Amino acid sequence: MNVHTEQYLHALINWADEVQQKLSHSHREFQLPYWREIDNWKNDIQAKIDDKQELTQEEMYRVKEDGEQILQTILANRKGKNTKRIGVGEHQLPPLPYAYDALEPYISKEIMRLHHDKHHKSYVEGLNNAEKMIQKWTASQNKQMLRHWMREQSFNGSGHFLHTIFWNNMSPNGGGTPKGQLMSKIKEDFSSFDAFKKLFTNAAQSVQGTGWAMLVWELQSGRLAVQTVEKHNMYALWDVIPLLVLDVWEHAYYLQYETDRNKYVENWWNVVNWDNVNDRFNRAQTLTWL
Repeated sequence: MNVHTEQYLHALINWADEVQQKLSHSHREFQLPYWREIDNWKNDIQAKIDDKQELTQEEMYRVKEDGEQILQTILANRKGKNTKRIGVGEHQLPPLPYAYDALEPYISKEIMRLHHDKHHKSYVEGLNNAEKMIQKWTASQNKQMLRHWMREQSFNGSGHFLHTIFWNNMSPNGGGTPKGQLMSKIKEDFSSFDAFKKLFTNAAQSVQGTGWAMLVWELQSGRLAVQTVEKHNMYALWDVIPLLVLDVWEHAYYLQYETDRNKYVENWWNVVNWDNVNDRFNRAQTLTWL
Protein backbone atom coordinates (compact mmCIF):
# COMPACT_ATOMS: atom_id res chain seq x y z
CA MET A 1 0.00 0.00 0.00
CA ASN A 2 1.48 3.34 -1.00
CA VAL A 3 1.74 6.22 1.46
CA HIS A 4 -0.98 8.31 -0.23
CA THR A 5 -3.54 5.51 0.04
CA GLU A 6 -2.68 4.93 3.70
CA GLN A 7 -2.93 8.65 4.48
CA TYR A 8 -6.30 8.83 2.78
CA LEU A 9 -7.64 5.84 4.74
CA HIS A 10 -6.41 7.38 8.00
CA ALA A 11 -8.17 10.61 7.03
CA LEU A 12 -11.43 8.68 6.58
CA ILE A 13 -11.03 7.21 10.08
CA ASN A 14 -10.43 10.69 11.49
CA TRP A 15 -13.54 11.91 9.72
CA ALA A 16 -15.52 9.01 11.21
CA ASP A 17 -14.27 9.95 14.68
CA GLU A 18 -15.60 13.48 14.16
CA VAL A 19 -19.00 12.16 13.07
CA GLN A 20 -19.15 10.02 16.20
CA GLN A 21 -18.20 13.01 18.33
CA LYS A 22 -21.14 14.95 16.90
CA LEU A 23 -23.40 11.94 17.38
CA SER A 24 -22.48 11.86 21.07
CA HIS A 25 -24.61 15.00 21.53
CA SER A 26 -27.71 13.22 20.18
CA HIS A 27 -30.19 11.18 22.19
CA ARG A 28 -28.79 7.74 23.04
CA GLU A 29 -31.63 5.96 21.25
CA PHE A 30 -30.78 7.83 18.06
CA GLN A 31 -27.02 7.49 18.16
CA LEU A 32 -26.47 3.81 19.04
CA PRO A 33 -27.36 2.13 15.71
CA TYR A 34 -25.28 4.58 13.70
CA TRP A 35 -22.41 4.44 16.19
CA ARG A 36 -22.13 0.69 15.55
CA GLU A 37 -22.28 1.21 11.78
CA ILE A 38 -19.48 3.75 11.94
CA ASP A 39 -17.43 1.47 14.19
CA ASN A 40 -17.80 -1.37 11.69
CA TRP A 41 -16.78 0.93 8.83
CA LYS A 42 -13.72 2.15 10.75
CA ASN A 43 -12.72 -1.42 11.61
CA ASP A 44 -12.98 -2.38 7.95
CA ILE A 45 -10.72 0.53 6.97
CA GLN A 46 -8.20 -0.32 9.70
CA ALA A 47 -8.12 -3.93 8.51
CA LYS A 48 -7.24 -2.72 5.02
CA ILE A 49 -4.46 -0.54 6.44
CA ASP A 50 -3.09 -3.44 8.48
CA ASP A 51 -3.26 -5.75 5.48
CA LYS A 52 -0.86 -3.43 3.59
CA GLN A 53 -2.26 -4.56 0.24
CA GLU A 54 -2.71 -1.90 -2.44
CA LEU A 55 -6.33 -1.00 -3.21
CA THR A 56 -7.72 -0.40 -6.66
CA GLN A 57 -9.50 2.85 -7.50
CA GLU A 58 -12.80 0.96 -7.44
CA GLU A 59 -12.08 -0.44 -3.96
CA MET A 60 -11.15 3.04 -2.70
CA TYR A 61 -14.37 4.44 -4.12
CA ARG A 62 -16.44 1.72 -2.40
CA VAL A 63 -14.82 2.44 0.97
CA LYS A 64 -15.61 6.13 0.66
CA GLU A 65 -19.11 5.43 -0.67
CA ASP A 66 -19.89 3.19 2.33
CA GLY A 67 -19.02 6.03 4.71
CA GLU A 68 -21.02 8.58 2.75
CA GLN A 69 -24.03 6.24 2.77
CA ILE A 70 -23.89 6.01 6.56
CA LEU A 71 -23.72 9.80 6.83
CA GLN A 72 -26.64 10.27 4.43
CA THR A 73 -28.72 7.83 6.47
CA ILE A 74 -27.92 9.74 9.66
CA LEU A 75 -28.86 13.07 8.09
CA ALA A 76 -32.06 11.67 6.59
CA ASN A 77 -33.22 10.38 9.96
CA ARG A 78 -32.03 13.24 12.09
CA LYS A 79 -34.82 15.29 13.63
CA GLY A 80 -34.94 19.04 13.30
CA LYS A 81 -33.74 21.59 10.79
CA ASN A 82 -30.28 21.35 9.26
CA THR A 83 -28.58 24.19 11.14
CA LYS A 84 -25.75 24.28 8.60
CA ARG A 85 -27.97 25.88 5.96
CA ILE A 86 -27.99 29.67 5.90
CA GLY A 87 -30.73 31.45 4.01
CA VAL A 88 -30.17 34.12 1.39
CA GLY A 89 -29.05 37.33 3.09
CA GLU A 90 -29.01 35.73 6.55
CA HIS A 91 -25.29 35.47 7.27
CA GLN A 92 -24.27 36.57 10.75
CA LEU A 93 -21.03 37.81 12.26
CA PRO A 94 -19.57 34.85 14.18
CA PRO A 95 -18.27 35.58 17.68
CA LEU A 96 -14.54 35.48 18.28
CA PRO A 97 -13.49 32.13 19.81
CA TYR A 98 -11.51 34.03 22.49
CA ALA A 99 -11.38 37.44 24.20
CA TYR A 100 -10.26 40.54 22.29
CA ASP A 101 -7.00 40.68 24.25
CA ALA A 102 -6.29 36.94 24.13
CA LEU A 103 -3.69 37.17 21.36
CA GLU A 104 -1.61 39.90 23.01
CA PRO A 105 1.22 40.83 22.80
CA TYR A 106 1.28 39.61 19.19
CA ILE A 107 -2.06 41.13 18.13
CA SER A 108 -3.48 43.88 20.29
CA LYS A 109 -6.94 44.12 21.80
CA GLU A 110 -7.63 47.31 19.84
CA ILE A 111 -6.83 45.66 16.52
CA MET A 112 -8.96 42.60 17.26
CA ARG A 113 -11.96 44.70 18.28
CA LEU A 114 -11.72 46.95 15.21
CA HIS A 115 -10.92 44.08 12.83
CA HIS A 116 -13.75 41.84 14.01
CA ASP A 117 -16.48 44.30 15.02
CA LYS A 118 -16.07 46.76 12.14
CA HIS A 119 -14.28 45.20 9.17
CA HIS A 120 -15.58 41.63 9.37
CA LYS A 121 -19.05 42.91 10.17
CA SER A 122 -19.01 45.09 7.05
CA TYR A 123 -18.26 42.03 4.88
CA VAL A 124 -21.18 40.13 6.42
CA GLU A 125 -23.51 43.06 5.75
CA GLY A 126 -22.15 43.47 2.21
CA LEU A 127 -22.66 39.78 1.45
CA ASN A 128 -26.22 39.79 2.78
CA ASN A 129 -27.09 42.85 0.74
CA ALA A 130 -25.55 41.41 -2.44
CA GLU A 131 -27.39 38.10 -2.05
CA LYS A 132 -30.72 39.86 -1.60
CA MET A 133 -30.18 42.09 -4.62
CA ILE A 134 -29.18 39.12 -6.79
CA GLN A 135 -32.29 37.24 -5.68
CA LYS A 136 -34.47 40.23 -6.60
CA TRP A 137 -32.88 40.76 -10.01
CA THR A 138 -34.98 39.93 -13.05
CA ALA A 139 -34.11 39.68 -16.74
CA SER A 140 -35.85 43.00 -17.40
CA GLN A 141 -33.26 44.83 -15.30
CA ASN A 142 -29.88 46.22 -16.30
CA LYS A 143 -27.31 43.44 -16.63
CA GLN A 144 -24.61 45.84 -15.46
CA MET A 145 -26.31 45.96 -12.07
CA LEU A 146 -26.29 42.17 -11.92
CA ARG A 147 -22.57 42.25 -12.69
CA HIS A 148 -22.10 44.76 -9.87
CA TRP A 149 -23.89 42.63 -7.31
CA MET A 150 -22.09 39.49 -8.41
CA ARG A 151 -18.82 41.28 -7.78
CA GLU A 152 -20.07 42.49 -4.40
CA GLN A 153 -21.04 38.95 -3.52
CA SER A 154 -17.60 37.65 -4.48
CA PHE A 155 -15.70 40.36 -2.59
CA ASN A 156 -17.77 40.46 0.59
CA GLY A 157 -18.51 36.74 0.67
CA SER A 158 -14.84 35.87 0.34
CA GLY A 159 -14.02 38.44 3.02
CA HIS A 160 -16.57 36.94 5.42
CA PHE A 161 -15.59 33.32 4.81
CA LEU A 162 -11.83 33.97 5.02
CA HIS A 163 -12.14 35.97 8.24
CA THR A 164 -14.22 33.18 9.78
CA ILE A 165 -11.36 30.76 9.05
CA PHE A 166 -8.78 33.32 10.20
CA TRP A 167 -10.20 33.74 13.72
CA ASN A 168 -10.24 29.99 14.29
CA ASN A 169 -6.76 29.58 12.79
CA MET A 170 -5.45 31.51 15.80
CA SER A 171 -5.37 30.75 19.51
CA PRO A 172 -3.83 32.23 22.67
CA ASN A 173 -2.30 28.76 23.13
CA GLY A 174 -1.01 28.65 19.56
CA GLY A 175 2.42 28.67 18.05
CA GLY A 176 4.94 25.88 17.76
CA THR A 177 4.66 23.38 14.95
CA PRO A 178 1.97 21.04 13.63
CA LYS A 179 1.96 17.36 14.51
CA GLY A 180 0.86 14.07 13.06
CA GLN A 181 -0.23 13.67 9.47
CA LEU A 182 -0.23 17.39 8.76
CA MET A 183 3.43 17.69 9.69
CA SER A 184 4.24 14.63 7.62
CA LYS A 185 2.42 16.08 4.63
CA ILE A 186 4.15 19.46 5.01
CA LYS A 187 7.52 17.70 5.00
CA GLU A 188 6.52 15.66 1.95
CA ASP A 189 5.26 18.62 -0.06
CA PHE A 190 7.72 21.34 1.05
CA SER A 191 10.73 19.20 2.11
CA SER A 192 10.63 20.57 5.69
CA PHE A 193 8.53 22.68 8.03
CA ASP A 194 11.15 25.43 7.95
CA ALA A 195 11.00 25.51 4.15
CA PHE A 196 7.19 25.76 4.26
CA LYS A 197 7.29 28.50 6.91
CA LYS A 198 9.83 30.49 4.90
CA LEU A 199 7.76 30.20 1.72
CA PHE A 200 4.51 31.14 3.48
CA THR A 201 6.16 34.08 5.27
CA ASN A 202 7.68 35.46 2.08
CA ALA A 203 4.42 34.95 0.21
CA ALA A 204 2.55 36.95 2.86
CA GLN A 205 5.13 39.71 2.75
CA SER A 206 4.99 39.80 -1.06
CA VAL A 207 1.25 40.46 -1.40
CA GLN A 208 0.81 43.65 -3.37
CA GLY A 209 -1.46 46.04 -1.54
CA THR A 210 -4.12 44.16 0.42
CA GLY A 211 -4.79 40.45 0.53
CA TRP A 212 -4.10 37.08 2.09
CA ALA A 213 -1.55 34.28 2.21
CA MET A 214 -2.88 30.73 2.50
CA LEU A 215 -1.89 27.13 2.98
CA VAL A 216 -4.37 25.19 0.85
CA TRP A 217 -5.24 21.60 0.03
CA GLU A 218 -5.35 21.09 -3.73
CA LEU A 219 -8.13 18.62 -4.45
CA GLN A 220 -6.96 17.90 -7.99
CA SER A 221 -3.34 17.15 -7.08
CA GLY A 222 -3.78 15.75 -3.56
CA ARG A 223 -1.09 17.96 -2.07
CA LEU A 224 -0.54 21.10 -0.02
CA ALA A 225 0.31 24.41 -1.64
CA VAL A 226 0.87 28.04 -0.69
CA GLN A 227 -1.05 30.72 -2.56
CA THR A 228 -1.72 34.44 -2.24
CA VAL A 229 -4.90 36.38 -2.96
CA GLU A 230 -5.24 40.10 -3.53
CA LYS A 231 -8.15 41.76 -1.76
CA HIS A 232 -10.24 38.72 -0.80
CA ASN A 233 -10.96 37.21 -4.17
CA MET A 234 -8.50 38.23 -6.88
CA TYR A 235 -6.05 35.74 -8.41
CA ALA A 236 -7.51 32.93 -6.34
CA LEU A 237 -6.64 29.33 -7.14
CA TRP A 238 -9.81 27.32 -7.72
CA ASP A 239 -10.76 23.86 -6.45
CA VAL A 240 -8.69 24.21 -3.29
CA ILE A 241 -9.60 24.20 0.41
CA PRO A 242 -8.00 26.88 2.62
CA LEU A 243 -6.42 25.32 5.71
CA LEU A 244 -4.41 28.21 7.17
CA VAL A 245 -5.02 31.85 6.19
CA LEU A 246 -3.24 35.06 7.11
CA ASP A 247 -4.85 38.47 6.60
CA VAL A 248 -2.30 41.04 5.42
CA TRP A 249 -4.69 43.91 4.87
CA GLU A 250 -3.37 46.97 6.73
CA HIS A 251 -6.37 46.98 9.08
CA ALA A 252 -5.07 43.65 10.44
CA TYR A 253 -1.88 45.18 11.82
CA TYR A 254 -1.45 48.94 11.21
CA LEU A 255 -2.54 50.15 14.68
CA GLN A 256 0.20 48.06 16.28
CA TYR A 257 2.86 47.56 13.63
CA GLU A 258 2.23 50.64 11.45
CA THR A 259 3.85 49.84 8.06
CA ASP A 260 5.99 46.95 9.34
CA ARG A 261 4.10 44.07 7.77
CA ASN A 262 7.17 41.83 8.03
CA LYS A 263 7.21 42.04 11.83
CA TYR A 264 3.47 41.38 11.99
CA VAL A 265 3.85 38.26 9.85
CA GLU A 266 6.78 36.96 11.92
CA ASN A 267 4.90 37.49 15.20
CA TRP A 268 1.71 35.93 13.85
CA TRP A 269 3.33 32.48 13.87
CA ASN A 270 3.18 32.61 17.69
CA VAL A 271 -0.62 32.40 17.66
CA VAL A 272 -1.22 29.86 14.87
CA ASN A 273 -3.73 27.27 16.07
CA TRP A 274 -2.26 24.11 14.58
CA ASP A 275 -5.00 21.96 16.12
CA ASN A 276 -7.56 23.83 14.04
CA VAL A 277 -5.41 23.65 10.90
CA ASN A 278 -4.94 19.91 11.44
CA ASP A 279 -8.70 19.44 11.85
CA ARG A 280 -9.33 21.26 8.56
CA PHE A 281 -6.64 19.15 6.89
CA ASN A 282 -8.20 15.89 8.09
CA ARG A 283 -11.60 16.94 6.78
CA ALA A 284 -10.19 18.17 3.48
CA GLN A 285 -8.42 14.87 2.80
CA THR A 286 -11.73 13.02 2.77
CA LEU A 287 -12.62 15.00 -0.37
CA THR A 288 -9.53 13.93 -2.30
CA TRP A 289 -10.28 13.17 -5.94
CA LEU A 290 -10.29 9.45 -6.72
